[in-house]
Amino acid sequence: MFLSIDQIRASLKLLEQVHPFYGITFLACKQANLPVGNTKEFSLDMENKRFLEKYYKPANNSKWYYRVFRLSDKNQRWLRHDYASSGLQAINTQTFGNAFIHPKKSKLWGWKSNYIEILKSHLKSHQLIPTFHLAVWLYRDREWQFDTTAESIIKFFFDKFLISEEEKSNLFDISIPENITLSQLFQEQKVSWEELQSATGKPPDAPPEEGGTLAYLEIQGVGPAKKLCFEPAERVSLITGDNGLGKTFLLECAWWALTGQWAGHQAYPTPSTNNNEPNIIFQISGESKSEKESVSYDRRTQRWRTIKNRPTIPGLLIYARVDGSFAVWDPAKEYWSFEQGVGENDGTPRPFVFAKDEVWHGHKDRKGNTYINGLLQDWIQWQSRPEKYPFNTLAKVLERLSPPSQGDLGALRPGEPVRLPFDAKDIPTLEHSYGTVPIVHASAGVQRIITMAYLIVWAWEEHKIQSELIRREPQKRMVILVDELEAHLHPQWQRVILPALLDVREDLTSDLQVQIMIATHSPLVMASVEPRFDAKVDKLFRLNLVKSDLLGNEVELDQLPFIRQGVVDSWLTSDVFELRQARSLEAENAIEAAKALQYQDNPRAKHVQKVSQELAKYLSEDDEFWPRWVFFAEQHGVEL
Repeated sequence: MFLSIDQIRASLKLLEQVHPFYGITFLACKQANLPVGNTKEFSLDMENKRFLEKYYKPANNSKWYYRVFRLSDKNQRWLRHDYASSGLQAINTQTFGNAFIHPKKSKLWGWKSNYIEILKSHLKSHQLIPTFHLAVWLYRDREWQFDTTAESIIKFFFDKFLISEEEKSNLFDISIPENITLSQLFQEQKVSWEELQSATGKPPDAPPEEGGTLAYLEIQGVGPAKKLCFEPAERVSLITGDNGLGKTFLLECAWWALTGQWAGHQAYPTPSTNNNEPNIIFQISGESKSEKESVSYDRRTQRWRTIKNRPTIPGLLIYARVDGSFAVWDPAKEYWSFEQGVGENDGTPRPFVFAKDEVWHGHKDRKGNTYINGLLQDWIQWQSRPEKYPFNTLAKVLERLSPPSQGDLGALRPGEPVRLPFDAKDIPTLEHSYGTVPIVHASAGVQRIITMAYLIVWAWEEHKIQSELIRREPQKRMVILVDELEAHLHPQWQRVILPALLDVREDLTSDLQVQIMIATHSPLVMASVEPRFDAKVDKLFRLNLVKSDLLGNEVELDQLPFIRQGVVDSWLTSDVFELRQARSLEAENAIEAAKALQYQDNPRAKHVQKVSQELAKYLSEDDEFWPRWVFFAEQHGVEL
């Protein structure tokens, strides 16, 4: 058995106010059996360094020690490698120097005869050292017998460090947590560094954890709201709201939080925040949950400040923007460029942002390096390879993202390439039910979907190739952002596209986890996810305009409960879209006028007649509202 991560986390909390001398120097001296009343040759700095190396360096590949004690500032969690000979030495010789016998400029050390009294006087508010919790930290890696108790852990600690009875009674608190059980105290496996860093954080020299997804985004004084808090779901986040309230803005900020770069124009502070500091706060989480990062806006340079050495970097990212452009961020490429110092401008990692024309025809940098061959060239090259790879993957993704088979268009199946007049290159084709169509002549909806399919396959294949080149495992996480998923798609297609996108990972690799953020206006997209929505991993959000104060209206982001509506019409009139009627505006106005009459005590026949004419003008003959209205109208002398 091993001490549990929950117990280690709880014990660390109770050690924060303890002076570091008691947990480091005192124990190092006791372990070395430093004499009382006389001295021996003893290198205190060296022994403290060894003690720190053994007990306070949880990250083996780091040069930093974890700061267990006096942790008042969470931003100062880690101690430099020279702490034993710098900060700790000053504590030993100044604050606690009167407890030692130590001739100046010598290596002789010993305890004064009254050292216990002196050490006791330095205990903060006379609070004794929490023995159990100190032992939990020190022995977090030790394997314990099945009959181990909290009391036996304390005894082991006292025996290990030769703690005398007088020291026990004057310096140590030997109490244990009330009602603690073995299941709370122990776990089967030793706490890994990945688990432990959820409590300690990462040392400054730790390499960034890869494969993160967006866990939190808070925007203050920027965009349409004074403050927006967005906690995306683990799998699917659906973002709805009226035009102009900030759906695209939210996706752009999510992209920036993940990559540190804007896909388009950067977000600017709102005029009302001139006296306040605009901030974007975000959290990217991988296997462990990292700290939240706060970035402010530099008004002097008119830019957002950058964060270097992020503790967590995201997995593979793909962003389908509403203007037809796409952004791709590959940690294997971007961070390789950053580490080698070959990035453009200041060498910081940058995403690829491709206009639609660049996605189709390719893009090179100023030096002639090819960023992307383009859909037209890659499609033909992949299709012409004997092994048909990764063309077969592209074909699978295309078929998965296709409109339903019962529609007129049918599945998106690649055909044989063709030549077009005045063009020397082969052009990919799709086989439709009515014939072969070159993809350059395909509809806007088809072109957007095949572009998305190509970018997903291209980004994944490029990531695998680059990962192999830099000797790293491919990412296990992908983030896909799509603005207006339903753009250019027939209703039949809108009803299947999001479930299909959820399943695309199956065509790439079996263990890929995908986080999807979708901005949509479509009730059909909402209806399509009803059979798949899981409140444990999916969320629904709505941007809403509300009256906030005397200064004006305010935009809020609300998380809504996902309530299955069954009928698409019901989504239109739900809290998500808030239409009063799932009809034309004229029909809605006529029905609302009819309802107003029905609430009157004595409506006049001429008014009933006028509303009846409006209803007849705008409602279908079999509209469900007619039976209710016909009965009412006849009661008030109007025959229909």
